[in-house]
Amino acid sequence: MKTTELVETLLRDRVAELGFTLCDVEFQKEYGNWTLTLFIDKQGGVTIDDCELVSRAVDPVLDEADPIAQPYYLSVSSLGLDRPLKKDADYERNLGKEITVRLYAPLDGRKEYTGTLEAYDEAGLTLKLEKGAQIEISRREAALVRPHLRF
Repeated sequence: MKTTELVETLLRDRVAELGFTLCDVEFQKEYGNWTLTLFIDKQGGVTIDDCELVSRAVDPVLDEADPIAQPYYLSVSSLGLDRPLKKDADYERNLGKEITVRLYAPLDGRKEYTGTLEAYDEAGLTLKLEKGAQIEISRREAALVRPHLRF
C-alpha cells in the first residue's frame, strides 16, 4: 500500500469525527524536505483555524502509528478553488458544476473543453457544453480536470 493510501485510511475517520472530509493526501519532497499534506473540506469552506484543529488532532495518531519512516513536515490545507479533480469523490462534489478538461491530444479539433459535469464513471466524463451539446471524454484522455472559475 502506498504511503498516501495508508495515511488516508489511518486518518479518514478521525478527520470525519471533527466534521471534515479528508479529500486527498500527498506525500512529496519539497525543497529537499518531505511534506505530508492533508487536503480537507467541509460545508461552508475551511479556515486556517480548521486546518490547525485537524493538524493537532491527527498528529498524535500519526506519531502512534508511525506509518512514515523518514522525517517529514505535516501540512493541512483546504482543497482550494481550482484543485484538480482526481478521485470519484472530487467528481461527485462537482456534479452539476462547470469544469474545464484539458486533453493530451485534440478531440474534435480541440484540446480544452469547459462545460457542466453531467455524469462520470471510472471510464469517462459527460459534459454539457454551451448550446446544449454534450461530449463524452475518456478519463485516460484527460490531462487535467479542474473546476472552472469565473471572475
